[in-house]
Amino acid sequence: MIEKHKIIPSGYVVIKRGGEVLLSRRFNTGFMDGMYGLLAGHGEEFESLIGCAIREAKEEIGINLKQSDLELGHIMNRYSGKHSEDCRIDGFFVLENYDENSLGPIVNMEPEKCDDLSWFPLDNLPDNVIPYIKIALENISNKIIFSEV
Repeated sequence: MIEKHKIIPSGYVVIKRGGEVLLSRRFNTGFMDGMYGLLAGHGEEFESLIGCAIREAKEEIGINLKQSDLELGHIMNRYSGKHSEDCRIDGFFVLENYDENSLGPIVNMEPEKCDDLSWFPLDNLPDNVIPYIKIALENISNKIIFSEV
């Protein structure tokens, strides 16, 4: 019997405030350390992509999101290596207008994995943004719902 292809699901949260986006700088993770990315994580067993994104927002920055707070911004089919386990499906969910009064303050809940949380203008991102994250943000801005990277 042929083994079925496996794909790793990941949920991402794109938090916007005006023309800015919240980015986190990876630290001490072993993957893209020193680069800016989004709140994200791998889906757990039987967890939806949006459920993963909501859980990660709570774990990484301490805010409680509901599914109704988020809109699907982009789906990326990403190949990060040469093996089948390197195939990923990334769901990028957008919180259009972060409001501290309704969602609470953003707090770095994982300082052992993130050494900076900062807001950046979407049209002037830092040079050290993870390349596929930059592609996803551009696609979201251009209303492109799907890409393969």
